[in-house]
Amino acid sequence: MKRPVYNAFKSLLFNRGHFFAAIVYRLTCLIPNDALYLKILYRLEFKRRLNLNNPITYNEKLQWLKLFYHNPIHTIMADKYVVKQYVKDIIGEEYIIPTLHVWNNVEDIEWDKLPHKFVLKTTHDSGNFGVIICKDKSKLDISSVEKRLRKSLNRNTFQIGREWPYKNIKPQIIAEEYLENNNSDELKDYKFFCFNGKVKAICVVSGRNSVHGACVDFFDVNYNQLPFRTLYENSTIIPQQPKLLQEMIDVSAKLSQGVPHVRVDLYEVNGKIYFGEYTFFTSGGLTPFRPEEYDYQFGEWLTLPEKMI
Repeated sequence: MKRPVYNAFKSLLFNRGHFFAAIVYRLTCLIPNDALYLKILYRLEFKRRLNLNNPITYNEKLQWLKLFYHNPIHTIMADKYVVKQYVKDIIGEEYIIPTLHVWNNVEDIEWDKLPHKFVLKTTHDSGNFGVIICKDKSKLDISSVEKRLRKSLNRNTFQIGREWPYKNIKPQIIAEEYLENNNSDELKDYKFFCFNGKVKAICVVSGRNSVHGACVDFFDVNYNQLPFRTLYENSTIIPQQPKLLQEMIDVSAKLSQGVPHVRVDLYEVNGKIYFGEYTFFTSGGLTPFRPEEYDYQFGEWLTLPEKMI
């Protein structure tokens, strides 16, 4: 094997993210059967068989929900634009990040009408694939951003993870106001793991802009740190409890009523709470818990509903 080819292969093999992504993208085109596809992904990640007949762990139950619980309201909840009206109707407009513009195509974006700072999102994509954070429009590489947005608009999020809520979302681009704290503190992500309208765990993402990258810490509803980690390291300094924690818990409970499981993502900015998004399948239901017992603990909290397909 030639050295450049060998080095490239080795890079894929030992860089879990790149290697796993490469496998996923190839499998999406080759395996139309959703159950078989998810069984393969699960086997690759956990080195064991996916039990769909009697799922026990959190990750197993998330795969079951993908296949057997197709509630139409979840498509609205997963759409980053349409969901705003849904959330507004439940908890009020004051929790909604203001929308500046909505476009169907990259070519429709009127860059000169956007403010100095803003956030762009594609409505149908997951994770940060379709998110552009602009802190200074004068330094923005518009050509590069347009290329990234086109790629996101053409991305079939459902096909990649077989997450049903994303299947029928209309791909659009939205521009939102840029949120920042007046005291210059970083904007932390607060993610509330809700089970049938009850918050059971809180995830805090901090240090996104640090040299070492993001850290992730989990807490119970009393903000006691839970002794486990997932894909990311815990923070060396425990993130400070948000001032509006109880209100955030109450808001998350209201927003998750009647849903077997969903993650409600919120921000605390200058004494106000803002809704970020709903997430039905954290890390695609392929989250390695360390120690593994918490995969079972989260699984106990998730009571599977009757099938809806």
